[in-house]
Amino acid sequence: MLHIGCHLSPSDGLLNMAKTASELGADTFQFFSRNPRGGKAKALDQTDADAMRAYLFENAFAPVLVHAPYTLNPCAEKPETAQFAELCMREDLIRCTAMKTPFYNFHPGSHVGQGIAIGIEKTAALLNHILDDSTDTTVLIETMAGQGSEIGGTFEAVHAIIDGTERSDRVGVCLDTCHVFAAGYDLVHDLDGVLTAFDRVIGLDRLHFIHLNDSRFECGGHKDRHAAIGEGCIGLAGFRRIVNHPALRSLPFCLETPHEQLSEYADEIRLLRGMTE
Repeated sequence: MLHIGCHLSPSDGLLNMAKTASELGADTFQFFSRNPRGGKAKALDQTDADAMRAYLFENAFAPVLVHAPYTLNPCAEKPETAQFAELCMREDLIRCTAMKTPFYNFHPGSHVGQGIAIGIEKTAALLNHILDDSTDTTVLIETMAGQGSEIGGTFEAVHAIIDGTERSDRVGVCLDTCHVFAAGYDLVHDLDGVLTAFDRVIGLDRLHFIHLNDSRFECGGHKDRHAAIGEGCIGLAGFRRIVNHPALRSLPFCLETPHEQLSEYADEIRLLRGMTE
């Protein structure tokens, strides 16, 4: 069975968000831990969180994903920027523990001229600061497109972050199809080769979630521009191979495609489920 969902907003409550996912035909989803541009998180309603967890269990949902604000920069040169990222992520892990959500995803950041090696070192150091025995949530590093000074645009860079983390048993990966395609990993013509490289460098046992997005630009363009499924350079045939690949098909998939109406996500979920029937 294909486990698939989309990005949702918890603005109407966590339980209602889970119910919305069901209405869309989803059995997983992701949501931001707070405003996607950062800032103070809304106080957690524990009763609502417990009701969401019960609903997910009763309806046989796959694991859901909490996403850090995309504007956080764990490897920033300015100390106050890096400290803010650490504070947000530390608070988010406490919230994940309270919600009993197993995965927390983040973008590893941009070195902004410091160099990739320093960016990797700083991101690993932040993980060392926030990962302790107070939470059992697994932190996922998202694969990036490698645009500008982003780190995480190669499997080797992701591995280096993990390798520099003392609690590497608590660190995994979320693979974004648009990002890795943009980074130069040809999912269309060499999916097996890409996954073999991932396994050799990082290990498929660390892959816990897939962001399923088409790409507006060709492979290797290093541009993070998502497209609707089948409307970009990966294409329907590419996604058919991805969702049916034996190394991936049991994992949760989450759409981050550019839509304004929830009904459009429901259409994509039906489309992708039809590829596995």
